[in-house]
Amino acid sequence: MLREAVKVAESWGIKMAIENHIDFTADEMVHLLDAVDSSYLGINFDTGNFLRLLDDPIKGMAKLAPRVYATHIKDLKVQKGVPADEWYFFSSAPVGDGVVDNQKLVQMLADAGFDGVLAVEIDFLHPDYNNDEDAAVARSVVELRRLAQGVLPDSPAVPTP
Repeated sequence: MLREAVKVAESWGIKMAIENHIDFTADEMVHLLDAVDSSYLGINFDTGNFLRLLDDPIKGMAKLAPRVYATHIKDLKVQKGVPADEWYFFSSAPVGDGVVDNQKLVQMLADAGFDGVLAVEIDFLHPDYNNDEDAAVARSVVELRRLAQGVLPDSPAVPTP
């Protein structure tokens, strides 16, 4: 199916990106991209989705950086379930507040020649942030601008508070 889709994309000069939606590890994404074998199919690299599969996003980026066409930059914090002794979940946090080394990921993207957008994604916000997604996104944007400044081409300046 993807081989046919990339033929259409190529005829229009469009590159497609498939996201790792808590379904494929980095190795499986490499296998998929290798099987399709087209420069018109890359990955929308979601940092949090790799971690939620217990797949290290740094190791995943090392394998996939040249094939990253888009991003969902997400940071995660561990959240206890209910009842707390039965399970844990990785909830979203503002970029810079969680366990994902987004600075390293941004540098790896830059080293691979990435010139796309670092798109913030917040899903299931950790309760520490009182359901204030707007504030979490705003903090994330400031942090991503800081991480990208001087590393990625055409990065906007970090606004002064």
